[in-house]
Amino acid sequence: MPGNAAEPPTPGPAAPRSHRQAMLAALRVPNFRRYVSGQSLSLIGTWVETVAQALLILRLTDSGTVLGLITSARYAPILLLSPYAGLLIDRCDKRRLLLVTQAGLGLISAVLGVSVLTGEIRIWQVVVLAVAFGVLSAVDNPARQAFVHEVVGRSLIRNAVTLNSTSVNVARVIGPTIAAALVGTVGIGWCFVVNAVSFCCVIASLLLLDTGSLHPTPTVSRARGQLRAGLRYAAGVPAISRPLLMMAVVGTFTFEFEVSLPLLARETFHGPETAYSWLIGGLGAGAVAGGLIAAWSARTGVRRLTNVAFCYAIAVGLVAVAPTLPLAVAACVLVGAASITFLTTGNSTVQLESDPEYRGRITALWSMALVGSTPIGSPIIGALSDVTSPRYALALGAVACLAAAVIGRWPGGDRQATTATGAGAGR
Repeated sequence: MPGNAAEPPTPGPAAPRSHRQAMLAALRVPNFRRYVSGQSLSLIGTWVETVAQALLILRLTDSGTVLGLITSARYAPILLLSPYAGLLIDRCDKRRLLLVTQAGLGLISAVLGVSVLTGEIRIWQVVVLAVAFGVLSAVDNPARQAFVHEVVGRSLIRNAVTLNSTSVNVARVIGPTIAAALVGTVGIGWCFVVNAVSFCCVIASLLLLDTGSLHPTPTVSRARGQLRAGLRYAAGVPAISRPLLMMAVVGTFTFEFEVSLPLLARETFHGPETAYSWLIGGLGAGAVAGGLIAAWSARTGVRRLTNVAFCYAIAVGLVAVAPTLPLAVAACVLVGAASITFLTTGNSTVQLESDPEYRGRITALWSMALVGSTPIGSPIIGALSDVTSPRYALALGAVACLAAAVIGRWPGGDRQATTATGAGAGR
């Protein structure tokens, strides 16, 4: 049965009286302010490390193909383990689970930072730590998404998901700038140390939450066939299966910016190492603006997701044909706006349409479609960039967005939720 007939809307703060209040409604919840603040600081560190890791791999190997393969190794566990991770999330206390995963991810960054600073880093170490990162992320990513619902309740989930995603992209603006400064002064190794320290912020925010004000989802008892039941449930609800398939296509060929953009900066525009930071910063700036607009509009559904996918295709195509680095950065702003709108619309749609007992498994499938597709796409994008040009790799991403739009327009997939706050919307 699609939707959540058994879960009435959770009473939240009084209805916002202005567009600005509507845009920031979830921030009126004290627990969400604590949670998103810790997440934002930690995500800045994550983007510092993301930029540094790409530059480190290129320094060690000078190969776009190897960059793609190692990026693949980093996300392969998410592809393989996400369905099981989703079941684990449904069975466990999400807050306690996040404390474990965040501490583990911080330790991995610390080890990598020490290895680089001591000059002992080898490419095999980067691969091993990338795989360990992926194993923990397979649980951490969907757990963080599912936990947002417990922090704010059903009535504010759309707004909370959008603001949380916007904070990711604020970090995408700030993180690469910090990375460029650290790489140019004290060196790449300190980027990993900064990320390791930043995990303390999100751990502190989880410990400081008022647990009495949370909206916990009852845990699911162990039983046979629960994994298959989750997959059948997702496949049986068009407003869940259609966004998941669209995200899988876009995630495989379009979201490989960790591979395509550093190669575009170096091979196409022959820029310094900081050129990659400018491109990523452009993505983040556009995503912040797009996220605020998405938070204000508060619309979800397959139809809206389809329209956004078409706009996304145009924006990525503009990056592919940009003749200069400044124009590519400007086009990246448009990509960022389309990206955040696509992500928040799809994520909110599948969460609102899922029953509580399946939410961990559904968010795990979303995480698998988003980042678990990277092991497939990143080697293709890296190899295509080496053999032809990063421009062709980006063009492939634009074509993938068009394919996602076709999937969304396919007959039978136009059931949609119209707002985040309407119980049973679009059913």
